[in-house]
Amino acid sequence: MMNLFMERALELATLGRGHVSPNPLVGCVIEHNGRIIGEGWHQRYGEAHAERNAIFSVRPDDAYLLPESTAYVTLEPCSHYGKQPPCANLLIEKQIKRVICCNDDPNPLVGGQGFAKLRAAGIAVETGVLVGKGRELNARFFTFMEQHRPYIVLKWAETADGFIAGPYGKPVTISGDLSHRLVHRWRSEEDAIMVGTHTASTDNPRLNVRLVPGRNPLRIVIDKQLKLSKDLHLFDNAQPTLVYNFLKTDLTGETTYCRLNADEPLLPQLLTDLYTRRIQSVLVEGGTTLLQSFIDAGLWDEMRVFRSRTMLQAGVKAPVVQGNLVRSELVGDDELITCKK
Repeated sequence: MMNLFMERALELATLGRGHVSPNPLVGCVIEHNGRIIGEGWHQRYGEAHAERNAIFSVRPDDAYLLPESTAYVTLEPCSHYGKQPPCANLLIEKQIKRVICCNDDPNPLVGGQGFAKLRAAGIAVETGVLVGKGRELNARFFTFMEQHRPYIVLKWAETADGFIAGPYGKPVTISGDLSHRLVHRWRSEEDAIMVGTHTASTDNPRLNVRLVPGRNPLRIVIDKQLKLSKDLHLFDNAQPTLVYNFLKTDLTGETTYCRLNADEPLLPQLLTDLYTRRIQSVLVEGGTTLLQSFIDAGLWDEMRVFRSRTMLQAGVKAPVVQGNLVRSELVGDDELITCKK
């Protein structure tokens, strides 16, 4: 039964995807004698956390049961004041009998202090329940906190014979409509989306969310010598855009220019800067050159590759899929291959 309630808490946590970053995804279930009397999740950054939403979802007629209830929480309850008061304090105030949790919070502002506060108040605490699923749920948060960089998702579409573009980089339609819609959902769930100079110039992408409801990500483009035309969609001021280059640091409308050191490796500098900007995840939709640079540097966490039935016979070769296969599934007529490092 313990795992069943935690599975429900994990399921609830996913409902916050695309809305809570840079906070983690968190779900909470309040259980009494095998019955769920309250549940909630962190719905939006800056708003109430999962524990608070769960406790205040309990019906007034059941409120007296809280001192004999167990809270199943996917991540250690916070113990500090931020945009919201500490959840540990609320659990203590409501005299929750027991707290069961997936993961310790790697944020140094919490880092075990939430559990310590609960135990000091006489609340029984158990941790490590479905710990692997908890880490998978918050892979972006854990990567950000532990490796001091964003979680990197490499995405591309390739033909059945392994090409990502036509001869001389000519754009071609490879994946189908369902795949395109799925990519827009992914964009809404990540903090940022990145392309290189060649993709920006030849494809003139908008890098926004149009095919599904959701927020637009931060747009990132690498333009070392600032050669890209200002007539491109990337510079339309429709959403914040970050341009990494070797020439200047400046702010023009919604476009931020960030100068990197040309004498040092580019990607480590870029990812360090994104970390300081609290960007937890990046969807890389560049061409082979940009994708391969992340692969060669070992700076990636996940690959999502659409493989179509189309044959080109010539063109730009796609990167080689690598890592541990997580799943292979059909999206319309395309095969979607997901691998993790």
